[in-house]
Amino acid sequence: MTESLTTDAIVSSTSPSDRMRATMCATRISFTWFGTRKALSTAQKAQAADSFGAQCEFLSAGKKLLDTKHPRFKAVTSVRNQARAYWTSLSLPYPEPGIRLVRQDALEMFQNQMSVFKDELDSAVALLNEEYTQLKAVARARLGTLYDEADYPPSLAGLFDISWDFPSVEPPPYLQQLSPQLYEQECRRVQARFDEAVQMAEQAFIEELSQLVSHLTDRLSGHEDGTPKIFRDTAVGNLRKFFERFRALNVRSNDQLDSLVSQCCRIVGGVQPQDLRNNGNLRQHVATQLSRVQSVLDGLLVDRPRRRIIRSPK
Repeated sequence: MTESLTTDAIVSSTSPSDRMRATMCATRISFTWFGTRKALSTAQKAQAADSFGAQCEFLSAGKKLLDTKHPRFKAVTSVRNQARAYWTSLSLPYPEPGIRLVRQDALEMFQNQMSVFKDELDSAVALLNEEYTQLKAVARARLGTLYDEADYPPSLAGLFDISWDFPSVEPPPYLQQLSPQLYEQECRRVQARFDEAVQMAEQAFIEELSQLVSHLTDRLSGHEDGTPKIFRDTAVGNLRKFFERFRALNVRSNDQLDSLVSQCCRIVGGVQPQDLRNNGNLRQHVATQLSRVQSVLDGLLVDRPRRRIIRSPK
């Protein structure tokens, strides 16, 4: 009978999906967010339609309740964006909406950082709430007769939140006793999901590496008005950050990809952005080497049937 994998299974397994399944945990983050847009009432839509000589049922119209470009509202939105970006950088995709895989040995770090984001969001919302009365006054002036006090809660406190959990993606153990056949079916379904997750992770790595290499190569080899293009330090720094994340999350599913990442690491290893600006020969050498890597990556990005994952015998 098929059983859920344990960490000990890594020792004997050579399957990337088995390694992923045994070393990673499903995570999910959710946001509670006050909606700043609201559809117009039927009467308001009819009035708007009449001004254009249009039929009401063919018109979609809404109003903006608050100025989301206000610095304090942008600060609230920034925390949400940072939290989402952090979660994405620490995890791999999983073929269920809203779920990503985080390494089990990084869960404490994930938990701590999400708690920091939650505190930062609470602080940002508190500051936004101090401006709430003024924001409503601005909305009243801008919306005119469309302004409706009923659209606005008494306070913004509690209307923005970040939460996270760890949903189970394994077959429930009780199912084994209730229906061995159904349990077997669920085990196969879960294994197929992890096989797909390996492919998704592999493709995501290839696409990201391709974008980073292409951008840096263009900056190094291209010219504008006869002079070398200007590039920021982040063109190199982002590539190095990719190497770190790849080492942490890679489940060794593609030897060719592993080789390309190692090759890129050797090309830019020890090379400082200023060295590339000052040394034309070094700049050209790095650009040439990266172009060769890019040509291979282009081949990997061509649409093709999904690579079959060969599982080791149990």
